[in-house]
Amino acid sequence: MSIKKSTGSGNKPSPAQHRWNVASRTLLAVAGGYAITAMATASLGVALPLPRAQAVMAATLFSFALYCALVIWAYSAATARRAWSVAAVLAALPAAHLAFRWVAA
Repeated sequence: MSIKKSTGSGNKPSPAQHRWNVASRTLLAVAGGYAITAMATASLGVALPLPRAQAVMAATLFSFALYCALVIWAYSAATARRAWSVAAVLAALPAAHLAFRWVAA
């Protein structure tokens, strides 16, 4: 019984697919990361049980680490589809919180 070893060349994307993959991840890292970070900062700014100025400052400081983590995630995910899926879930949380606060006000 012989076992064939895969060299991995069958799964190699074409140059055009690779370019679209990198472009998609770059768009996610720059624009998506900014949007998610902005929503999370606004959400934390109103949710933290601190005086308003301190809550905004804490949320803003957290936003720098969050944006860095989102950029790293955009390129380290196994596939671009997974990166976009995780980003969509992460965006839904602060968006839902802000929408609830807006409707309740």
